[in-house]
Amino acid sequence: MAAIARMLARRIVLLVPLLLGIVLFVFLVMRFANTDPTSAYFQGSNPTPEQLHEFREENGLLDPLPVRYVNFVGDLLRGDMGISVLNRGEVLDQVTTALPLTLQLTFMGLGIAVVLSLVFGVIAAVYRDRLPDQVIRVVSLIGVAAPGFWLALLMIQYLAVGAGWFPTSGYVNPADSFTGWLKTMTLPAFALSLPVAAQLTRIVRTSMVEELDKDYVRTATGSGLPPVVVVGRNVLRNALITPLTVLGLRVGYLLGGAVVIETIFALPGMGSLMITAVKNGDPAVVQGVVITVAVGFVVVNLLIDVLYLLVNPRLRGAA
Repeated sequence: MAAIARMLARRIVLLVPLLLGIVLFVFLVMRFANTDPTSAYFQGSNPTPEQLHEFREENGLLDPLPVRYVNFVGDLLRGDMGISVLNRGEVLDQVTTALPLTLQLTFMGLGIAVVLSLVFGVIAAVYRDRLPDQVIRVVSLIGVAAPGFWLALLMIQYLAVGAGWFPTSGYVNPADSFTGWLKTMTLPAFALSLPVAAQLTRIVRTSMVEELDKDYVRTATGSGLPPVVVVGRNVLRNALITPLTVLGLRVGYLLGGAVVIETIFALPGMGSLMITAVKNGDPAVVQGVVITVAVGFVVVNLLIDVLYLLVNPRLRGAA
């Protein structure tokens, strides 16, 4: 545990310049983008030049760019993401309202992807070059090629509209009805997770095949250990290193893919919040959503690094 604590401390220290770089990138992109908070604020009205100047001065839009960046970072450290120019509300309040749904969708999709990839990846490796392996490889290849939004539309057409098993859109809070929440989240979670599950299945299969060909597997099998014990206790654990690496990167895809999936299923999450802000020219909300998602991606990858050490004792020794 001491090795994990030391590695975690080093990574947290390194996260500081990384997060500052992310904030700087988002800040510069939003400042040089073709969006003007003043236009969004006075949308539908005919302000005087004095009103425009007063608004820009009150919101620091006339300050030099470095000063605006320092003030922006200082506001973030205090938990202030700015004010939405459309509804005059705190951006942080809007983000904290939308974030739980996006996290539910992301981690539900992540769980589905992990379970499917482990089950079918192990089956394909154990039955390699036989019928189950060939079927799983073909299906996983189709899954890799199929975009999530297309799968979402197919699910709505056949499982929601056609069969009537699930609602086509909307969201039910789990506190109000767990069954209703499960029905509204099932199709979005599967649409989000299936491409990731297909990729991970192929990687799990490859890693398992490499481990199954090693000498320790033949030795353990020859000593009389049941194949289930050898595969479950030794082979699978050693084969998880590469899939974990890819899983950390795929979390970013899940967070980004949630934007499209939430829009298709009319879920009031971070994706819908950002799409609305982009359409209405509300840069404070856009940068708040992007920074939140980027920080979440960095934190999840830090947790994946900790999982490396828990899965592989040799990495703990190296740490």
